Amino acid sequence: MRDITDAHVAEPGLAVVEVAAADDETAFAIQELLAARCAIAPADRTTREPGKPGVRLRCSLDLRQEPGS
Repeated sequence: MRDITDAHVAEPGLAVVEVAAADDETAFAIQELLAARCAIAPADRTTREPGKPGVRLRCSLDLRQEPGS
């Protein structure tokens, strides 16, 4: 995964969330729950680390905006 930069969290209300889950379905379900509560830049895929269980998904949140804006 790419590094989180200062721009991702430059202002109050901006956040980066990394989800660790057993499978893709679970990771994307969590992303959908987040999207229902705030504006997000959603991830379109998960990543797997060789030799480690599960998947990871990272999305950016903007708590200052309503979902879908």
